[in-house]
Amino acid sequence: MKKLLVAVFALCTLLGGSNAWAQVKLSKEQIVFYTSDWKGDRFPDGRPKLPDDLLKRALDMTIEDVWDFLRSHGYHNQFEGGWQALHIDKPFAGRALTAQYMPTRPDMAKAIAAEGKSEGRVSGTNSWPIAELQIGDVYVADGFGKIIDGTLIGSNLGNGIAAHTHTGFVFDGGIRDQEENREIPNFNGFYRGYDPSFWVDMELTSINAPVRIGRAVVLPGDLVLAKPEGVIFIPAIIAEEAISSAEFTALRDEYNFELNKSGANGGKFEGGWDAKKFDGFEKWINAHPDKVKMPRKEFDDLLAKARGEKNND
Repeated sequence: MKKLLVAVFALCTLLGGSNAWAQVKLSKEQIVFYTSDWKGDRFPDGRPKLPDDLLKRALDMTIEDVWDFLRSHGYHNQFEGGWQALHIDKPFAGRALTAQYMPTRPDMAKAIAAEGKSEGRVSGTNSWPIAELQIGDVYVADGFGKIIDGTLIGSNLGNGIAAHTHTGFVFDGGIRDQEENREIPNFNGFYRGYDPSFWVDMELTSINAPVRIGRAVVLPGDLVLAKPEGVIFIPAIIAEEAISSAEFTALRDEYNFELNKSGANGGKFEGGWDAKKFDGFEKWINAHPDKVKMPRKEFDDLLAKARGEKNND
């Protein structure tokens, strides 16, 4: 009996010291479950850690070119438009850290507050995700579209996000202190609307769970690309391929635009991609190697694939 009690005590101690019982913040194992196809580096919390250079490359891509690639790979629910922004003309990109909010329910709020206390969390639950952010993250929150009394941040929390990420946020909800948030360096954010009201009758229910932002589905670690046209959430497992494909499309378009300007395309303003045109495209790239951001072999592979697709038309 004594040995049994010792064993039970040891097991309780082990479980009590782990995140096994955490309900709001997903465990590393849960995040890995949702992102199991990712084979690269991860943050300690389990989120896929996309390389910094990919975040920079993404900024030069159009929403349409990325969207086309995602649709062709079965991802039909990754874009959402209709935003207000701190700086609508300044695109930003980063790795998603997700949060979900719901209307307050007293018994649920009590349980979540107790969990936060046991984990040593401080302040309101709308500050908890901010403490988890890393440089290069984008704080993505499902605030169920609430604006009045749904302002997830003011200027103090805005400064907190900026300090942790040097990037910004995407909120399906509202913000307050819009003017002061605009003045924060290295910071941008997309949101549904502004209101001077405080955040009330809302409750954080998850950190780093899958969330819905409008018609888009977002997993922790997704590549978030926010541009004046809207926000697209690129699954980490195909993010590099998506950006390279978009870069290739952009290069083809740039070459084609030059042909249109010179009249060399005749009436084939969009098409006409025969062997001769592909040869000209390759020569143009060789004369402007600085335009290729991806590894040259990757570009050559995409070019060979495009040639093959045309030959099969």
